[in-house]
Amino acid sequence: MAGGGIRCVREVATLGTVLPVVFAVCAALSNAVATVLQRKAALTVPSSQGLRAGLILDLLRRPIWLFGILAVIGAAVCQAVALVTGPLTIVQPLFVLELPLTLIVASLLMQRRLPGSGWVAVTVVVAGLAVALAAAAPSGDRTRVSLERWIPALAVCAGLVAVLTVMALRRPHGPARAACLGAATAISYAMTAALLKASTHLLDEEGIVAFLTAWQTYAFAVTGVCALFLLENAMQAGPLVASQPALTLGDAAVSLALGITLYEETVRSGWWLVPQLLGVALIAVGIVALSRTALNQSLVATDEQEPMA
Repeated sequence: MAGGGIRCVREVATLGTVLPVVFAVCAALSNAVATVLQRKAALTVPSSQGLRAGLILDLLRRPIWLFGILAVIGAAVCQAVALVTGPLTIVQPLFVLELPLTLIVASLLMQRRLPGSGWVAVTVVVAGLAVALAAAAPSGDRTRVSLERWIPALAVCAGLVAVLTVMALRRPHGPARAACLGAATAISYAMTAALLKASTHLLDEEGIVAFLTAWQTYAFAVTGVCALFLLENAMQAGPLVASQPALTLGDAAVSLALGITLYEETVRSGWWLVPQLLGVALIAVGIVALSRTALNQSLVATDEQEPMA
């Protein structure tokens, strides 16, 4: 029944890219709600110099963190529908909207005003994303990926995650540690999305039995848990101005690479690279500006630290 439902959604999606875009934005919004709740919960547990396995157990005792997990599940459902109805190279870059949406959600839940400069930065991010996607014009609807393609892609991604994690552990709390863990989280999220796309296509085309017996289903579950674990530690590792750009831009970049190499999706090249790079530059400027806002800093400031002005 689940596969039939997704199949109906795919049939509607053949009318264009509207449906995957809508569900990707809904997923980004749900993730934004989860981020606000999870960050507030993460600040109530002790930090440590290493990657503390007990961190998740501590967070499980916080109801606000559990509500955040429910929002994560909602985001995963929306993301699955978006991925089964559209290319990875369209869906994942839209998650760049997560940080602007996070600050808007935080301003509402915390009853704090997002300053005018913050709204300008939000506009810059949205404009940059629109320019980049319009110039790239991603396309492709491959549903099956051979194991020969998966093995090198997953090996490279897992190796990069391991290297970045080791680099983070060798540094004290601060920007370098946060950036390394943010980048490792980004790669993990991109791998999770690529695997989720494969498993949801199996659910759509072959049904629940194929979904539950596919290695991609369990692989995306494992990488998703790893991504969550790395994210929680990245939140405590240092300032968001270091981790957030690495997380946001890294997820989009790695997803773009996986979409092209695994699913044979295409983007425009030649002179179209100029507006694409312009869009990426606008996104980067906007993300850094948003990461420096007082409202964003208040989500990671400890009880002894005041948010940045």
